[in-house]
Amino acid sequence: MPSDQFRSPVRGAFYALLAAALFGLNGSASKVVIAAGLNPAQVTFMRVLATAVLSGAWLAVAGRRHFAVTRRELAALALLGVGGLAMVQWFYSVAISLLPVGVALLFEYTAVILVALTAWLAFGERIGARLWWAIGAVLVGLAVVAQVWDSTLRPLGVLAGLGAAVAFAFYFLAGERGVANKHPFAVAFWASAFASAFWALFSGWWNIDPELLTHPVSLTGALESVVVPLLVPLAYILTLGSFAPFVLLFTALRHTSATAVGVAASSEVLFAFAVAWVWLGESLSVLQVVGSIVVFAGIVLAQTARQSPTAALEPPAVGEAAPPPL
Repeated sequence: MPSDQFRSPVRGAFYALLAAALFGLNGSASKVVIAAGLNPAQVTFMRVLATAVLSGAWLAVAGRRHFAVTRRELAALALLGVGGLAMVQWFYSVAISLLPVGVALLFEYTAVILVALTAWLAFGERIGARLWWAIGAVLVGLAVVAQVWDSTLRPLGVLAGLGAAVAFAFYFLAGERGVANKHPFAVAFWASAFASAFWALFSGWWNIDPELLTHPVSLTGALESVVVPLLVPLAYILTLGSFAPFVLLFTALRHTSATAVGVAASSEVLFAFAVAWVWLGESLSVLQVVGSIVVFAGIVLAQTARQSPTAALEPPAVGEAAPPPL
């Protein structure tokens, strides 16, 4: 970790916001790729495989000692990779194929509430009173966004979004407590490797027609006139949409607190709404926009609700785990 002399909270916030922007753009890019013929499981397999390869390459350069794990750590990383990383990305891909990108992310980020509740109920952490305000804001806001009185959202998409929230919460808690003594890139490598092995069995990657990857596709929406090979948006998803923002979040954590990074990273929801509106023409009613703002406010409140020493309120050491690439 940089010494206090070289730490810069401003730079940390910038890195986290840039990561959120890249993740936000990733949702719309993923929607284009899925619409072009790749299914959510295949896209998930490619994303976790790319993360494993790039993380492994970084570790190979940094020093092979980082690959070392104990048998117990390997078991924890396997659970983290399959139960967390593999599932959160698959549920998210399913959700955005059925829901507006921003709405899918609103459901996924309710993971913040689940993390705080689990930390309180299961681990005895002190939780600020603001958590209860956050829970109320999120529930009311989601009810407005989903328009439960006259819902136009597809139920399967809502379930997928909530599934992503559960998997995201599991990933965060498992990464924070189970493998906190490992280098973040080592966590990324092993978790992604296990996630890749899982989806190698169930994604049906062997059914992908190689010609599809070079098939010209329209970027749709406002970019409908732009036609590129499918490999172009796919390359973005695998690099700038997955691995790069993960590196940026890790770098941000070296300059400022995990809580501050979490709050800044939550702006992914806002970026996703903005990009999907400008690019894909996905819009919400005025009432739904208000509901989205209420949900986002609840997410930010929940990010700052954890008060115990184990809640990573100070900048984590090099060996602590970082949030997953989405």
